[in-house]
Amino acid sequence: MKRFLKGLWKFLVGVKDALALLVLLLFFGLIFAGLSGGKDKIPSGGAALLLDLHGSLAEQPADVSATDLISGGGGSDIDQYRLRDVIRAVNAAADDDRVKAVVLDLDGFTGGGQAAISQVGDALDGVRAKGKPVLAFAVAYDDASYLLASHASEVWMDPMGSVLTAGPGGSQLYYKGLLDKLGVTAHIYRVGKYKSYVEPYTRTEASPEAKEENKALIDALWGRWQGEVAKARPKARFADYLAQITSGQLPNTTLAQNAAAYGLVDQLGDRIAFGQRVAKIVGTPDKAAPGTYKAIQLADWVQANPVDTSGAAIGVLTVAGDIVDGKAPSGTAGGTSLADALGKAVAKGDLKALVVRVDSPGGSVTASDRIRSAILAAKAKGLPVVISMGNVAASGGYWVSTAGDVIFADPDTITGSIGVFGIIPTFEGSLSKVGLSADGVGATPLSGQPDVLRGTTPVVDNLIQAGINQTYARFTGIVAQARRMPVEKVDEIAQGRVWDGVTAKKIGLVDRFGDLDDAIDEAARRAKLDPDKVHPVYIEREASAFVRFIRMLTGSSSSSDDGTAAVDPFGALTRKPDLTLARALGDARRVLTGPAVQVRCLSCGGEPPSPADVRAARAMMAKAAL
Repeated sequence: MKRFLKGLWKFLVGVKDALALLVLLLFFGLIFAGLSGGKDKIPSGGAALLLDLHGSLAEQPADVSATDLISGGGGSDIDQYRLRDVIRAVNAAADDDRVKAVVLDLDGFTGGGQAAISQVGDALDGVRAKGKPVLAFAVAYDDASYLLASHASEVWMDPMGSVLTAGPGGSQLYYKGLLDKLGVTAHIYRVGKYKSYVEPYTRTEASPEAKEENKALIDALWGRWQGEVAKARPKARFADYLAQITSGQLPNTTLAQNAAAYGLVDQLGDRIAFGQRVAKIVGTPDKAAPGTYKAIQLADWVQANPVDTSGAAIGVLTVAGDIVDGKAPSGTAGGTSLADALGKAVAKGDLKALVVRVDSPGGSVTASDRIRSAILAAKAKGLPVVISMGNVAASGGYWVSTAGDVIFADPDTITGSIGVFGIIPTFEGSLSKVGLSADGVGATPLSGQPDVLRGTTPVVDNLIQAGINQTYARFTGIVAQARRMPVEKVDEIAQGRVWDGVTAKKIGLVDRFGDLDDAIDEAARRAKLDPDKVHPVYIEREASAFVRFIRMLTGSSSSSDDGTAAVDPFGALTRKPDLTLARALGDARRVLTGPAVQVRCLSCGGEPPSPADVRAARAMMAKAAL
């Protein structure tokens, strides 16, 4: 009884402390709002739009918990920036006289997909076309940051830096050896010889089919990466530079001087020198430290340039991240969440057409089909439906896309992966290793199955595989109907294989190349509307009021003279171990918590892992270092 009362007292004290913290946050939040509410955050007389990207681009940023935001876990280099907001901000900067230049601070940039980076690059090209300079700075550049920087009119790099563009590809963890040591049996059910998602659980290395698929995809993406860089910076001798640094015969000059000699960067200088260069264009604030310039923060500029709400409404449903059953926060596509949100939006009767923006490697079959059914229900109401593919629209992402009248993609979109698999782990071997066993009886051969303690039976294995086969037949059937192809033709290009956007268009999986704006224009035309007289209505879950409040208090404080995010020349390489571990944790989470039958793509994993998985990976690595 004494222990119970002691525990109850601790609980009540904890509740009191939490309430006190909430009151303090509300109090200081009101003070903050009062002090900053009337303040114009856009400097007068002109300034630079600062894209200080400490993290990755995302179609739909993942929700961050209030605990993470308060503790600072929602910041650093795992922030996510909504792609359409960045593009809208850059486009607005091109036409606004208050913006004299655009500055890219790329020390903490972790990417976000080649297609997304290219779209931001196109917007930067529009700024330069209006005669405004675009300046980029980083201590060192990797593939993602250099692809974005190549669209700048001036590329700066620290004299201690380097350009380390390695190209796509790399190692994938294979878990079979570990599972064998732990005594875990992975029961695999699959259709499609290229459905490589399950291979890490059944093999110690990639199969020839997986290597063939991955090599074709990597070569296509790498070829277009080099082509985009060559177009953006024709004076850069990138091929010669790459051949030189991979030959093993490094130059006598520094790595930075070598990159400058090949035209990859325009100017070597530290952050202060770069800031002074920008200040010559846009001016310096009063009483400013050396290297400081007049800057407009991205969040402030986005707020100052909201989405136009004039004209007819075109709904935009965002299907981003893993597709899961039930309800899910932003950054994850919950089948129930999206279906309900779309149903409510259509029921209002304001929408004239629907665009579905897909950036997902797939997930649950049932959730994918529920989202597709909700889209078909909207179509049955007479709404034209246009699909817009982002970085990835594969497996379940492609399942959803079959509901559209026309499919837009980017040449770098990763799509296809039309295949199905299932994984059920059982632990009879693990129990045996520690001297445990399990036994029991059942009414039928299906009683207690699938039994994670004793393993599955042939009856259950056959039953699950039959379900996988039926799901694959349904998948290829809806693709055949949507793409107006014979099922036999679909089966040839399916088999779980992943395709780049260019190839996908050639084989009939997508119709046209274009971005989200192109898809909205097409939806307007199909609704017999003037594309210049419509506006998008985004159908997605907003962050809770409390999380928005915490974000206001802990919002970005980055500035033009903030050098805290600087990385060493090999910083891009040192980030890779925790990102690899984060992807592995994500894989494990999906297998252990996801449905038994999934339509998911493994070869689509080139994007940064979720912030939650990155935080978990870093916590594990920190504990391992103790």
